[in-house]
Amino acid sequence: MENSNESMNGYKLSFHGKGGEYFGIVIVNWLLTALTLGLYYPWAKAKQLQYLYGATALSNDRFTFHGTGKEMFIGFIKAILIFGFIYGMFFLFVFLEMPVVGAVFLYLGFLGIIPIAIHGSYRYRMSRTSWRGIRFGYRGNRKEFIINFYKWILLTIITLGIYGAWMAINLRNYILGNIKLGDLEFKYKGDGWEFFILNIKGYFLSIITLGIYMFWWQKDLFAYFVDNLTVNKGDQQLRMKSTATGGNFAGLIIVNLLILVFTLGLGYAWIVTRTMEFVVNNIQIEGDIDLDGITQTEEEFKDATGEDIGDMLDIDFII
Repeated sequence: MENSNESMNGYKLSFHGKGGEYFGIVIVNWLLTALTLGLYYPWAKAKQLQYLYGATALSNDRFTFHGTGKEMFIGFIKAILIFGFIYGMFFLFVFLEMPVVGAVFLYLGFLGIIPIAIHGSYRYRMSRTSWRGIRFGYRGNRKEFIINFYKWILLTIITLGIYGAWMAINLRNYILGNIKLGDLEFKYKGDGWEFFILNIKGYFLSIITLGIYMFWWQKDLFAYFVDNLTVNKGDQQLRMKSTATGGNFAGLIIVNLLILVFTLGLGYAWIVTRTMEFVVNNIQIEGDIDLDGITQTEEEFKDATGEDIGDMLDIDFII
């Protein structure tokens, strides 16, 4: 694909990963994870993140993921113990012929660790990522985030899911608004009502067009996520802008599906690298900030427990 995100200020995102290279990492990871009955998974994930981050560049300078398999393994063990306790209590209540109590405990247990997992995963992932030697950081307050999370969940339940659009945007506004790269600050300014209308339109037009509009719906979602993101330093600002089209998304999704089907899943590595290249090449950066003047402000955080819990809960990472 041709790079289409170069802006007049010279800031340019690019992805240099190759499907064949990533396949080599993935296939070895699959084999070692299988041979170790899953114990190698933390090292596998670390190697994959190191490759994908290292293949992504801003103005020809690559990002670096410093997380290690050892850090993730310690978090992995902690996550297993937490899940083991929750499931253990559930089966204990079932054994005591109190299945309803057990089900309530299981549900509340998972609900209780979700915001902790989100907060912990961002704190770990950001602190272990750098660009030009400058670390990212996540400054969210765990107590504040947990309170907000349960407030948004309650409103979503009360409104029979309608508030879900506002919750999704509130999460994005909070999380991205607390991410830093040195002394640069990220901000996201989405609006729940706009996001709600966008999804209602996408849903009904996809039905009316027998699914064809789905690609343009994905384009609109991508644009909404990208176009509302800025990076700020004092009165200087960089703005993100999507250049993707519905046709671009159709090509990406259809080809990825064909690769997945005709390779019986072995083409996964090419799907990942194609998607990364697509995302990176369709984000244009506008504005002006002196990137040579970024100063280090963030500290390292090596507890990967939240990252591993998030993995087990299949919680998507926003960045």
